[in-house]
Amino acid sequence: AQADETMNLCSKYLVAPFISDGQQYKALLNEDEIAEFHITFFGGSIYRLVSASGTTEGNVIFRIYDKERNLLFSNADYDNSIYWDFKFSSTIDCIIEAQLDNENLQSGYLLMLVGFKQN
Repeated sequence: AQADETMNLCSKYLVAPFISDGQQYKALLNEDEIAEFHITFFGGSIYRLVSASGTTEGNVIFRIYDKERNLLFSNADYDNSIYWDFKFSSTIDCIIEAQLDNENLQSGYLLMLVGFKQN
């Protein structure tokens, strides 16, 4: 049931003109555990990354790194925003780390969706 509620929450933010990449990035996390996902983003495309856990926004902290682990973005700098829109000028392999914000949630099912903007 929690998975369905979390999917509904994320899906509200992945609507036209954004289209899902068809993947669901999932993890069941406790306390300080961190999920890691590897994704290639293609240059010139506009992407939206959405991540949530539970039924309320702000429960997930996600960070995007390049393959050398240089931090490119953290939603923690933006009050744990549920989504981020971004564009890379060239194709890049990224590592996305996601964890629960322990101030809001101690354990739970984490879901991340990635979409790209239709032209």
